[in-house]
Order: sequence, then C-alpha cells, then structure tokens
Amino acid sequence: MDKQDIIKKLTENHQEFIACVSQLSADEFSVSKNEKWTAGQQLEHILLSVKPVGLAFRLPMFLLKLIWGKSNREGRSYDELIARYHAKLANGSKATGPFIPKKVDLHHGQKLKASLTNEVAKLGKAIEKRSEEELDQYILPHPLLGKLTLREMLYFTIYHVKHHEKLIEKS
Repeated sequence: MDKQDIIKKLTENHQEFIACVSQLSADEFSVSKNEKWTAGQQLEHILLSVKPVGLAFRLPMFLLKLIWGKSNREGRSYDELIARYHAKLANGSKATGPFIPKKVDLHHGQKLKASLTNEVAKLGKAIEKRSEEELDQYILPHPLLGKLTLREMLYFTIYHVKHHEKLIEKS
C-alpha cells in the first residue's frame, strides 16, 4: 500500500470500528463476557494504541533515527506482518502496561470516540508529510512485534482496529 491507500484504509477501518461501537446498547457497551474486555475497553485500547503512533509520526525524522534507528532489512508486506501478529497471539502474547484499558462507562465512551476520530485524522495528516522512502527507512518499537518500519506500524494499526472490532462482534 502506498501512503494514500494507507491513509484511506486507516480512516475507513477506524470509522467502521466507531460505528460498530456506536450501535451498541449501554449493556452491550459495558458488559464483559468470559472475563474479556468490554466494548468500551476495546475502544479505549484502540485509542491507547493509536496515540503513540500519531505522536511518533509528528516527531522530526532525525529524532526517530536518533531514538530508534533505521531499518536494516526489507519491509514486510501487510499479510506477512499480520501473520506475525497472529503467531504472537497464538503463543499467548497480550496487551501490556499502558495499553491495558481501565473500566469505561458509556459517557466516557462518547469522549473516547471523539478522541479516536481526532487522533486518526492527525495521524493521517502526519503520514501525508512523510515520503514513501521514510515509511520504509525509519523504525518504531512495537510491544509484541519488536522493531517495525513506519509502514509496518501503519499496517498493524490498520489491522489492529479490525481485530478488535471482530472481538466486539463475537461477544
């Protein structure tokens, strides 16, 4: 995917996720089944994972290089990255530390949806300012997947929200 495809898919997937969460009743939004996260917690988790990506994309490239370096390998395709994520999940990997949501009530959920929409829009604008080459050269750390190129991090972000949407739909 090129930058424009990424921005389009990122926006669409997050809008679909917010629409999914928005159509839930108060009970569906806040009830946990099988000790899994509630839909509200899924929403907060997605926001908690998009925010640092957006922040990183708004940093100057020299800071990214200074803090995390540059890629020394060929970038993975979308499908390769998702297969790697599934393998980590199959081995029991889960969200950690700052990515674990707190309890979310319906009122707070409204604020979270607005914040997520805003964060995705800011991320889209930040992506537009990066070159295709920068997306493949610079890296960011991912808590489960290790060092990812900027493009790979965006692929993950595109997929991650759909993964959590499916979890909401299953419950």
